[in-house]
Amino acid sequence: MSGAEEHRFGRSRPLSLGVEEELLLIGPGNGLLPEAERVQGEIGPLLRDGVTTEIFAAEIELKTTVCEGPGEALDQLGLLREAVRGVGPRLMGSGLYPAEDPAAGALVEKPRYEVVKEDLAGLLATPPAGLHVHVGMPDPETAIAVANAMRAHLPLLGALCANSPFREGEDSGLASARTAVVRSYPRFEVPRAFADYEDFLRVADQLIAAAGVADYTYLWWDVRPHPRLGTVEVRGMDVQSTVAANVGIAALVQALAAKECERSTRPQVAREAIEESYYQAERHGLRARVMVDDETAMPAHLVARRVLEEVRPYARELGGEDALEEVERILSEGNGADAQRRAFKSKGMEGLLADLVEWTG
Repeated sequence: MSGAEEHRFGRSRPLSLGVEEELLLIGPGNGLLPEAERVQGEIGPLLRDGVTTEIFAAEIELKTTVCEGPGEALDQLGLLREAVRGVGPRLMGSGLYPAEDPAAGALVEKPRYEVVKEDLAGLLATPPAGLHVHVGMPDPETAIAVANAMRAHLPLLGALCANSPFREGEDSGLASARTAVVRSYPRFEVPRAFADYEDFLRVADQLIAAAGVADYTYLWWDVRPHPRLGTVEVRGMDVQSTVAANVGIAALVQALAAKECERSTRPQVAREAIEESYYQAERHGLRARVMVDDETAMPAHLVARRVLEEVRPYARELGGEDALEEVERILSEGNGADAQRRAFKSKGMEGLLADLVEWTG
């Protein structure tokens, strides 16, 4: 079974927030530092639950508790970053490490990851660092409706968050090379819309059986209901360098979810059109054309302006209006991919690596 039958929807306040940021560990010379297990083990007991390892040894994940709003998430992630830096490494917030590094493929040895290693084999070449946002849902059917609706927002979120133009020392030509990396993994995709919660459980059970994995947490969809946490989780985004930017995107996701909770009818954008828009965002970032409804595509930066105005009242109600200023900044200055390319053009790869560490703080 999927492990999702005993859900926790409705256990926390509806539209509560959780944020997870995957960050790269950086050592001397701005190279990758494959010491995630040591770092996690040396974090003090009060914060240890918020610092977890991933399959790559040079990557750490920082996770908030259930937050009432973006301000609380900002404070928690700031403390967690400080705790990690306090035990030695520096941090880098980039969807991929931009340069070549022999430590890129070093892996963590844990039972959960054995299945992943067997499944992904030679695909595990470099750590992809993503941003995951959880929004609390009152019941299973609302979770399905919101997850279905959030699929259509993935291309816009991908365009705003694109932050990995370089891979192994070369410009990939993409705004988000991380997306291309994870798209080579199984079960990293935009799921189809589900008719209801039972439909989700049925599909999850079949896919779990086909993949030979333990439960639905191995279904790495770009947006998914997360019954064990009682949330909808939006996953398909590059991590940002600053805590403020990650929280700004989280505030946008939370406000979009709040809006979708209230809507009785939604545009029926085909999964294939969402996937194509998502690729355009991966390739072109804010210059991509993305679907607005089931008939219209527009440049992502124009869609973002319109969406911000639509969701601002929801963000205000949820205490996240100030956090949306980071989204405004991205629209004014460009996304992370734009910033990385500017740094590389003026300073080369060594300068870019130094800047990314400085930006991450």
